[in-house]
Amino acid sequence: MNPTANALESLCRQYPKFLKKGGLCVALIVTETAKSREMPLTPEALRTGQRGQVAGLGKAAVQRILEAHGIAKVLAEEGGRTSRGSLGLMEAYVASLNRLHALGLLDLEEALAWWIEKVRLHFAAEGPNFHFDPGKSLRANIDDLLLQAKAMQANAGGANYLGAMLQHLVGAKLDVVLGVGKIQHYGSSVADHSTDRPGDFQFETVAIHVTTHPTEALIRKCASNLQRGLKPLIVTHGDGVNGADFLLKNSAFEDRVDVLDVSQFLTANVYERSLFKADVCRVTLFKLLERYNEIVTSCETDPSLRIKLGERPSAA
Repeated sequence: MNPTANALESLCRQYPKFLKKGGLCVALIVTETAKSREMPLTPEALRTGQRGQVAGLGKAAVQRILEAHGIAKVLAEEGGRTSRGSLGLMEAYVASLNRLHALGLLDLEEALAWWIEKVRLHFAAEGPNFHFDPGKSLRANIDDLLLQAKAMQANAGGANYLGAMLQHLVGAKLDVVLGVGKIQHYGSSVADHSTDRPGDFQFETVAIHVTTHPTEALIRKCASNLQRGLKPLIVTHGDGVNGADFLLKNSAFEDRVDVLDVSQFLTANVYERSLFKADVCRVTLFKLLERYNEIVTSCETDPSLRIKLGERPSAA
């Protein structure tokens, strides 16, 4: 770890509020300001005219910094201006930057990149929330969870949150339908080849492949499963359905592999298990998501994949 990162780690251990929304806003603004000022900085120069707030701190300024790094999500509606202790955090941070400068070890670009990564982790740690909206279709409620996972992924520097959610939602559905213990669950980062699995799941003679982006390698895996006497089923999301269909049309297996959209796959199951009673669907979906959380807890190391559920709805 370089000296700048070391100093910032130490700063956050001493002042944990730097890793909250308000503290992150302060750090981003002070770092960006320091890039255009001569070092060392003076805390007085970073106060507003009334000396009650950090100069330049606000939602618009914070979002400009984040958007320059590909982050569109709002960090704080007030941009940290109303956070208690912002001035104290600013002064502590300025002192840390000045110490690094005096030693000839300050790298402001590295500091900004470090804080941006902390923002990504902050967004990722929030995790998805499930709020059933009775005014929306059942599929729209499921799609909302997938959109949250996609947003987490966009702000998490490469972590495949959407793929993990798809895999474990499908696994939860299979457990609900077949009974817990009938299929084996693995972490989303565990490759098929490392466990000699024919797919993400297998039951009887069906091999289920869950993916966000079907590839030629997946089609080859399906071909291998066909040769082994298995029936491949691809479960994907959005444009992945068209992508899988395109790849299959350019292979010899177009009419031998089923491709399903995950939202339809789950929606149909919830309706069926609710006996098509609309007022029961919320309860059924909630049970599915409870099982999803249990699988994530047992298979994944990242707790932010768990879906935050509200009060359990009563059975109709």
